[in-house]
Amino acid sequence: MINQLFHFLFLYSPQALAASSAHIGVKAGVLDAVLAASLPVQFLLLLLLAASVMSWAIIYAKLRQFQSMQIANQNFSDFFWKAKALENVHNKIDEYASGNLSKVFVAGYNELQRIADSNLAKQSDSENLKLSGLDNLERAIQKSIGTEVSHAESKLNFLATTGSTAPFVGLLGTVIGIMSSFSNIASSGSASLAVVAPGIAEALFSTAVGLFAAIPAVVAYNYFIGRIRKIEIDLNNFGSDFLNVTKRNFFGDK
Repeated sequence: MINQLFHFLFLYSPQALAASSAHIGVKAGVLDAVLAASLPVQFLLLLLLAASVMSWAIIYAKLRQFQSMQIANQNFSDFFWKAKALENVHNKIDEYASGNLSKVFVAGYNELQRIADSNLAKQSDSENLKLSGLDNLERAIQKSIGTEVSHAESKLNFLATTGSTAPFVGLLGTVIGIMSSFSNIASSGSASLAVVAPGIAEALFSTAVGLFAAIPAVVAYNYFIGRIRKIEIDLNNFGSDFLNVTKRNFFGDK
């Protein structure tokens, strides 16, 4: 009888009831943590999720763009050096439209056409023709290179912004979650797991989502910047080669 009485008192003691309610009231699932989070934290989580989705979409699009660009540039470069005349290259330029070397070539070729059709080509002073024509041609090529580099860098600013701000957005959610835990403690007068767990869960989850959005964006941004620097070098090298070819064949520079 005494043993049954002690067993009853243990089961229905305040500590046992608190532990039982904490066990029943706390849900540890990710979805439960999101649904139980406060509205500001839910908004921040939605913002981070949208940024992550956009980042992955940009990463996928850029990978395909650079892969297609690399193949087209390699094929165009091989064809350019095998061609016997610039006109032959220009006639088949549409086959390499996904690359950027072909666009630099078109800019230089069109400038040569303008020089040939202008009064500059009719001047008797061949030295003046050479200097003015080469200067115009070089400007056209450099402008085209700048345009292609800018096109390659498009949308990378979003990755840089996500990588630099997402951890701080997650940290803001962490602060709000911890403040929510302290507020629950103050209002309930208890520091049990059932009271503090929801705020701590949303705080930690917000931090994790912030890092999940930021890390891939930073890694992809650095990778793409490295590839763009190589693309810029290739464009400048091709521009210099194109100028040398036109000096020998168009301006008579031996």
